[in-house]
Amino acid sequence: MSTDYQQARLSLGVRLRELRTEGGLTGRQLADQLGWSQSKVSKLENGKQTPTSADLVAWAEASGYPQATAELTGRLRGLETQYRSWRRQLAGGYRAVQEAHWAQARKTRIRRSFDPTLVPGLLQTADYARDVLTRYAAIHSAPRDIEAAVRARMGRQDILSDQSRAFHFLVWEGALRARPCSPADLSAQLDRLATRLAPGNVRVGILPFEADMNVPAGVGFSIHDDELVITEAWHAEMWLDDPEDVALHVRAWDALNRNALYGAAAHRLIIRAKSFLAT
Repeated sequence: MSTDYQQARLSLGVRLRELRTEGGLTGRQLADQLGWSQSKVSKLENGKQTPTSADLVAWAEASGYPQATAELTGRLRGLETQYRSWRRQLAGGYRAVQEAHWAQARKTRIRRSFDPTLVPGLLQTADYARDVLTRYAAIHSAPRDIEAAVRARMGRQDILSDQSRAFHFLVWEGALRARPCSPADLSAQLDRLATRLAPGNVRVGILPFEADMNVPAGVGFSIHDDELVITEAWHAEMWLDDPEDVALHVRAWDALNRNALYGAAAHRLIIRAKSFLAT
């Protein structure tokens, strides 16, 4: 969890405590009134648990300050624009996540991304996407609406044909070798990737294993119009719009791009990856 996120959650907890005490309630009294455990009240006030919108509405009303609801939910939205836990996002299934990214894609005119472990979602075949989502579903407690998610991901790819937009993908060579799928599905995926190497509004660069890296590969991320960065960890996805955070990722992307190969050189890396499928 990011320090900024934790500090914001602590600040929200302090505000919740203020409302409770100004309403003349003890933690036990508020918990009893809401039908919650006292530990939940304590965790919310101490920034150890993220409230839901319903929690905040109930808290404001029980404290006698229903007019504070808008302020509290506004603070929560501010938190969630930065930090989106997979547990919360996937509560409605994988399709909802795909649709959230589709909504952002429609806003973005210039997208740059780096993927160290997988072929980017906008360049995936349906079989590869299905295999990847199925494997992620094995570790997340979420509805397994895999086919709906695959259809949504494939539908998003239509945006690549919009010549008014620019897409620049960087892919680590290891992503071409990793097998989150069958060898046959990976072979088809590599063939699809090869079709995107020609110049145009979609550019694909591949970072070879032999590169003397300007910066370590690190984690994957995407930059949207130099205004938003989306990156993720096992437990959460971060949407970062702070200018300093965005500038940091732009510098990292530029450094990685200096190691990337394009055109025929990139195609040779794809052929090399396919040769390992037979071993």
